[in-house]
Amino acid sequence: MKTDIINLVKLGLQEVPELTEFLDDQIAENAVERTKDLVHGDFSSNIAMRFAKVTKNNPRDLASIIIKKIPKNNLVKKIEIAGPGFINFHMSDAAFHQEISKIIDIDDLYGKHPGKRKGKILLEFVSANPTGPLHVGHGRHAAYGATLGNILNAAGYEVKREYYVNDAGRQMDILCVSVIIRILESNNPDLIMPAAGYLGDYIKIIAESIDEKIDNTLSEIILQLQNGDNAQDKEQYIDAIIQSAKEILGIEKFSVIKQTSLESIRFDIEEDLNEFGVTFDSWFSENSLAEQGHIKKILSLLKDKELLYKKDGAIWFKATDFDDEKDRVVTRENKNNTYFTSDIAYHHNKKLRGFDHLIDILGSDHHGYIARVRAGLVAMGHQASDLEVELVQFVSLFRAGEKQSMSTRSGEFITLRQLREEVGNDAARFFYIMRSNEQHLDFDLELAKSKSNENPVYYIQYAHARIASVFRQLEEKRFLYDEQKGKDNLSLLITKKEKLIMSTLSRFPEIIELSANNRAPHNLAQYLRDLANEFHSYYNDSIFIVEDEKIRNARMLLIKATQTIIKSGLELLGVSSPKSM
Repeated sequence: MKTDIINLVKLGLQEVPELTEFLDDQIAENAVERTKDLVHGDFSSNIAMRFAKVTKNNPRDLASIIIKKIPKNNLVKKIEIAGPGFINFHMSDAAFHQEISKIIDIDDLYGKHPGKRKGKILLEFVSANPTGPLHVGHGRHAAYGATLGNILNAAGYEVKREYYVNDAGRQMDILCVSVIIRILESNNPDLIMPAAGYLGDYIKIIAESIDEKIDNTLSEIILQLQNGDNAQDKEQYIDAIIQSAKEILGIEKFSVIKQTSLESIRFDIEEDLNEFGVTFDSWFSENSLAEQGHIKKILSLLKDKELLYKKDGAIWFKATDFDDEKDRVVTRENKNNTYFTSDIAYHHNKKLRGFDHLIDILGSDHHGYIARVRAGLVAMGHQASDLEVELVQFVSLFRAGEKQSMSTRSGEFITLRQLREEVGNDAARFFYIMRSNEQHLDFDLELAKSKSNENPVYYIQYAHARIASVFRQLEEKRFLYDEQKGKDNLSLLITKKEKLIMSTLSRFPEIIELSANNRAPHNLAQYLRDLANEFHSYYNDSIFIVEDEKIRNARMLLIKATQTIIKSGLELLGVSSPKSM
């Protein structure tokens, strides 16, 4: 419906010679909004106020000129000028009836525009280190990323979803020795897991699955290190164990245990996410950047561009030349490349794969990451605007009013799988995205599990189930539902609640657009809650299955359209639409 008003405004503007040179589609689209108060109509445009100065007109006079140029149509009942020059549009009843009929006709395609926009988006999210199961914090990233991808698709973008597997570097070595220590401790009860190691029970499970014999000499060395002076420094201690393990086992055997451990955790992560309704088009290995020569190539290119220099034995990238706050190390003094080097290579690789826009979803503690990666992209010949980073705030899980711990290394954390098993996928998906990703989230387990109107996901699903129940009652009473008669008699729906529901249903396409443009799935969640509230109010106030065939079919058509939008919206959020509850 908003699109219809935008098109009418465009037609009016095209007939005003003074405005011709200033017009483009985006200007007209940005100048039309829903009104907050229906007293002022359904839509309002500030186009006259925006162009009054350049056309040397009084805003109200320019508004009058534009209104006169808008062609007559059956969608708008009245157009009026308000305040300093707003153009307010009062929609006709026929306009809303047309939208309800459209919802019925095109079903779950209503409000969606497949292939509408040009360009390919690569959406990278979750990308948790494969050093342990996903915890409830990762779950918020998963729900937000998956839902945003769905909404962007619905708004017409081509989106691919990717998980970046951090399978290179020191963290994987720490994972490997954590598993090795668990293998050794069955015969060496005095062995103690280092503070820098991973302590979760999943490490024991991985250790039990590995059929590798390990020389007990390693146990003796670890015990010596455990009782030595270097055990006081946890990072130095774990590095000494890693070095000893590689020397005694050999790089090949060490790598086999590391790869087996990695694959076990990665499989668990993928299975967990699949069960959560979160799937990826690709899983990209960080390790492949080095193996396939991408890192070597980008370092060579940066060197050719004279963007690298040596200092204190390390190699630095001139990030300050590209608006970063300081230069960044790409190769340490020990010749090992930094994570930042992999980041440059990875994002350059994304562009080489043909993606126009890159969206990274990261934790809120990665704010400093944005400028440096953009600097790397620009240095590699891309645009800073090619990269967009959405930050997701932390999650605090509360059980009976007590905040739960979430430390991966200590092993004291609630996994995503445990959360899903306790509250269900639907509640988890909805609760994760019902607040802006920019806000801290307190996840209330008791509320998520409750079957009450205070639980938003239950409240919305109940609206869908109630409508299904009405249709079952219709069938039980041997009444026929005639869709065409429903469309033909929508003019009989004259109550305030009926008109409010029709208006709200017509907003669905705008909500998808808003949620996509602002990267804000919570807007859709709030919309569905509002729609459910309006339906429940209508349900409690009205009788749908009445003797009057015309009114009955019209009301059934309206609640059928409501059910369609609720189901379509919940699908975008990754939430089911039960027919009975």
